[in-house]
Amino acid sequence: MRFGTIGTGWITDAFIDASKSSENFRHNAVYSRTSEKANMFADKHNVKNVFTDIEQMAKSRELDCVYIASPNSMHIEHAITVLKQKKHVVCEKPIFSNTEEWKKAHQIAEENNVYLFEAMRNIHSPNFKSLKDNVDKIGNVRSMSLHLIQYSSRYDKYLQGENPNIFTAEFSGGALVDLGVYPLSVAIALFGQPENISYFPVKLKSGVDGNGTLVLTYSDFTCTILCSKISNSFNSCEIQGEQGTLIFDDAGEINNPRLFKTPSKERVTLNSVNQDNNMVFEIDHFARIIETGNDKAYKELKELSFNVLSVTEEARIQTGIVFASEK
Repeated sequence: MRFGTIGTGWITDAFIDASKSSENFRHNAVYSRTSEKANMFADKHNVKNVFTDIEQMAKSRELDCVYIASPNSMHIEHAITVLKQKKHVVCEKPIFSNTEEWKKAHQIAEENNVYLFEAMRNIHSPNFKSLKDNVDKIGNVRSMSLHLIQYSSRYDKYLQGENPNIFTAEFSGGALVDLGVYPLSVAIALFGQPENISYFPVKLKSGVDGNGTLVLTYSDFTCTILCSKISNSFNSCEIQGEQGTLIFDDAGEINNPRLFKTPSKERVTLNSVNQDNNMVFEIDHFARIIETGNDKAYKELKELSFNVLSVTEEARIQTGIVFASEK
């Protein structure tokens, strides 16, 4: 599977590095708006095919798939351009700004008989599977506390008067769509769509959320999700049941999953895989789906992607966070 990349940030570096451990993905092209940046990035990764025209890249016969890690607001334009040329797309989270864009892009993917994936690395990891396999051991779930709170170095630039993409409405930024989607994807992948949601953001002058608290209400329990790009936390995530508690570190990585059994007070370390770059698991999953035409697995990923996006969209509507593309 020959893939090209759109975006030259650290996340693209990580995806390329992860692809090297896969027998199915081979980096074959680079796109950037400027030739200088495109050539520098191509030299860095020893890639010969360089593009500064997105249409030319999409039409290239040297590619089967394109990984998109451009600013959030540009995902839809880039995805549609590639999908129309019958190339598969792996789009970095958040996949799009809203569900209208999601529906439009997926329709085009279906019309061209190609796949459109959202790169949500945590739910593809073996450690997430350990959580899922053991959730029945904690009995009736009564509460969840999930979070991803990481101070961003780009916030320093924001405070100095600059406008980093992730802190602007122009580029569909904010804490919930950048970090909150990780714990949100865990909750929805395990328990489905909540009955109700409420979001309580700390809004910046730029119009997006620097941090926030998202409350998901299910029939028998409540899940509280904390996300922030303007502070740090060192607490673990917990899924609390009547018979036990599942505990893990970092909703983006799902490190060190363990089970605390309430009646016996036994502490069990769950099966886990230590992986410096857990993007390898999503790459392998996407490759298997493409190669085998596993529409059942693809449909499950599509549904999760849509459900996560619909929650973040509703949260923004509730709190008046409007992206530039929606005005």
